[in-house]
Amino acid sequence: MHEMGIISGVLDAVNASAAQAGATKVLVVSLRVGVMTEAIPDALHFAFEALSEGTLCEGAKLDIQMVEPESICLECAHEFVHDRFHRSCPACGSYETTLLSGRELEISSIEVDIPDE
Repeated sequence: MHEMGIISGVLDAVNASAAQAGATKVLVVSLRVGVMTEAIPDALHFAFEALSEGTLCEGAKLDIQMVEPESICLECAHEFVHDRFHRSCPACGSYETTLLSGRELEISSIEVDIPDE
């Protein structure tokens, strides 16, 4: 399950950033995950819950936005959204396409609790 590896990296980055900011707790972690990564949202949630125990992220909400694949045709420059398997251009039928989005794996935001001084 590669979701454990993904979340392990996310937690490393989030916990380090939260600690550096002086946070006492992470409340929400928002991710943008491309469909082409083949990550399964339920498995990401499970991994987040399991791996966040004992960290600043324990009990935090994990918000996942799945990003659909979008490509551009190198023949006719048509941009189109598609599924994981069908990347041919719907306008001209060409298979000469380049993926523009759908492989993202990024932390889009972190909400933390920072005590008043």
